[in-house]
Amino acid sequence: MLNYALRRLLITVPILILSTFLVFGFVSSAGDPLADLRAQPNITQEQIDRVREMRGLDDPFPVQYLRWIEQIPQGGFGEYLLSPRPIWPDLQRVIGNTLQLVVAAEVIAFVIAVVLGAVSAKRQYSVFDYSTTTLSFIGFSFPAFWFALILQVIVVMIFQATGVRIFPIANLSSANPGTGLEFWLDRAHHLVLPITCLAIFSIASYSRYMRASMLEVMSSDFIRTARAKGLPERIVTRRHMMRNALIPTVTVAALSFGTLINGAIVIETVFGLDGMGRYFINYLGRRDPYPIMAWLVITGTFLMIANLAADLIYGYLDPRIRYE
Repeated sequence: MLNYALRRLLITVPILILSTFLVFGFVSSAGDPLADLRAQPNITQEQIDRVREMRGLDDPFPVQYLRWIEQIPQGGFGEYLLSPRPIWPDLQRVIGNTLQLVVAAEVIAFVIAVVLGAVSAKRQYSVFDYSTTTLSFIGFSFPAFWFALILQVIVVMIFQATGVRIFPIANLSSANPGTGLEFWLDRAHHLVLPITCLAIFSIASYSRYMRASMLEVMSSDFIRTARAKGLPERIVTRRHMMRNALIPTVTVAALSFGTLINGAIVIETVFGLDGMGRYFINYLGRRDPYPIMAWLVITGTFLMIANLAADLIYGYLDPRIRYE
C-alpha cells in the first residue's frame, strides 16, 4: 500500500502542475485586473503604467506564469496585486478555519448518512425507509443559502421570544473566547449552524448511495453463504454488508469534498465566517488574480488528497483490492 501511495503522489505532481497552468491561464485572461484602479478619478495613467511594470503585467504569458509558479514551492503564492503584503499568511489563517468547518461537516454527514442508509436498507419499505427517503429529497431541494437564512431567522425569533440565544448566527468565536478547552467549546458552539447547513445536502446524498449499495450487497451470494454458516446477523451486517456497501459511499464522499469547499463559499458568506469561501468572494470582487489563483490551487490540492485517501480506504474495506 505504501508503494501505491507513493506512486499516486508522483502521479499527482504533473496533474497539479497542469492545474496551475490552467488556473493561471483562465484567471489571467478573465479581464483587466487594474480595471477598478482605472475607475478611480485621482489615478493617472502614469501611475497605472507604473503598477503594470512593477507587477510584470505586460510580460509575455510564459514569463508571468514561471514567475508565479516559482513562488508556490516557497509557500508564499506571491503578493497581492496592489499591496506588498504576502498572500500566504492570510491563506494560512482562512484554510484552518475552513477545514474545521468542512471536515466536521463531512465526518458528521458521513456517519449519519451511513447509519440512515443501512437501517433504511435493512427495513426496506418500512415507515422509517419512506421517512428517510422523503427527508432526503427535501434535503436535496434546499438551497444552502436559503436554509442558512431560515436557521438564522429561527434562532433570532427564539431569542426575541425567550431571551435565550441558543446558537450564534455569525462569526467564528466570541469576543473573548478564552483559551484551551474553553476556546474550542466556543468555536464548536459558533459552528453548529454552519455545519448543519453544509452537512444537510451531504447526508441526503450519502444516505441514498448507502441504501442502494446495501440493498445490492444484501442479495449477494456471499451474504447468503455467511448466513448459512450460522453467523449472527449483527456480524453479517457489520463485517460483510456494511464494509462492502461503504465502497461506493466512500467514493462519493471523496468526490464531494471539493463540493463542500465550494459550498463553504456560500455558508461562510451568510454567517460571516473568516474562511476560504469569504476570502474568495472578497478578492473576486476586488479583481485581484493572485489570491484567486492561490485559492484554486489549494482547493484542487485538497480534492486530490481526498481522492487518494478514498483509494487507500478501499483496501481496508475490501481485502480483495490489491495495490501491487
